[in-house]
Amino acid sequence: MATEYVQNGNFSQTTATGSQQISSSDGKTQYLTGWTNTTDGSYPGYNFIVQGNDGTTAGGIANNTGGKLYFWGKTSDAAGAASNGFTNSASIGGSGGNYLAADGAYQTALVYQVITGLTVGQQYDLTFNWAGAQQHGYDGVTTDNWTAYFGTSTSSYQSYTTDTVTDANHGFTGWQAASTTFTATATTEILGFLAKGTPNGEPPFSLLDDVSLTNHVAAVPEPASWAMCVGGFGLLGGALRRRRPVASMA
Repeated sequence: MATEYVQNGNFSQTTATGSQQISSSDGKTQYLTGWTNTTDGSYPGYNFIVQGNDGTTAGGIANNTGGKLYFWGKTSDAAGAASNGFTNSASIGGSGGNYLAADGAYQTALVYQVITGLTVGQQYDLTFNWAGAQQHGYDGVTTDNWTAYFGTSTSSYQSYTTDTVTDANHGFTGWQAASTTFTATATTEILGFLAKGTPNGEPPFSLLDDVSLTNHVAAVPEPASWAMCVGGFGLLGGALRRRRPVASMA
């Protein structure tokens, strides 16, 4: 079985009492187990832990200044969004429940986790579920994506960026799966995620769930492929057995 290197990849372990920014205003207290919310240089990243149906409940998510927010649904009716797969990634086979939401245009900052126990030169498969959403109360088309970073420092890393999705006015993109493969250059590395969206002020939110990092396993041929290979070797052996030496004439 593959070893799981990410702690709390479904964001279910949190000390937050509700849906809120994942660090205190001074950044000294982190509310999401295993993950660290960085700053944009002046303020803690505008990154949130969203629990249950709070994402579609009016004022269900709190920021550090006492403000409240929530998201539009697939239709313009946020109250009905809970029934269309918006509240979590369960609609594509994910764990559901909590998820991470990050404004990709305002106070953008990395959310990361330190990964240990790696083997230098070993490949690791990163998978996660993600979606694009919009903050309720604002209008206009938005775009969203995530970039995943894997490395030892801000100057030594590998990265992977998802496709950019376009979200219609008052819309929701729906959940989708993403995957990539990284190669470890050290036994301890940082796995980080940064949301990016446009335009600033609408605002665009990128959602993240079910983050997993496991040993890369090379693809194994399907049974039909193995049968063809074995059959091919059998035919080759039979042909060699039937071949007769040809006498040479002086």
